[in-house]
Amino acid sequence: MASWLPETLFEIVGQGPAPSKDYYQLLVTRAQVIFRWWKISLRNEYRSTKPGEAKEAHESFLENSHLQVQIALIFGARILDYVFNLCGGKFDFLERLSDSLLLSIISYLDLEDIARLSQTSRRFSQLCISDKLWEPIVQSACENVTPDMRALAEDMGWRQMFFTNKLQLQRQLRKRRQRQGGQKGSQF
Repeated sequence: MASWLPETLFEIVGQGPAPSKDYYQLLVTRAQVIFRWWKISLRNEYRSTKPGEAKEAHESFLENSHLQVQIALIFGARILDYVFNLCGGKFDFLERLSDSLLLSIISYLDLEDIARLSQTSRRFSQLCISDKLWEPIVQSACENVTPDMRALAEDMGWRQMFFTNKLQLQRQLRKRRQRQGGQKGSQF
């Protein structure tokens, strides 16, 4: 594996399916899959139960159907597929990029491509509606962003401001100024 990959490739924690209260951790490192569990019970027979741990090399994990079934039951089939891919050397390099770098890359996309990208994953959805992405887009689309417009954008969101037509923006700015004028008048 590439040496620039971090030692921990993936980690997830969770509780077992109901009615279980047991706690589980799945950790995938460069060389191993580590599965840990903590038995949580009010019954006397389980009170002295110690936490458990199973460590498997990637190749061994790919052949261990018992451990795979446990992971699928606790964390779901998608997590199991992701762990299979990691153990097989298939890495999702986009997932490893920082949000700021991804936002910089996304800013070069067309609006239609941003909309499509937002549908691919929860992380990309959050990035594609982020004010950190839309503020520079609005600023490049407008000749001049006034302090009133900036305050309105911070209230309603930069993305919403981008897709609001000019007449609606002018009306909202006028209402905002009237509210601010009314608040200043009532303070005296």
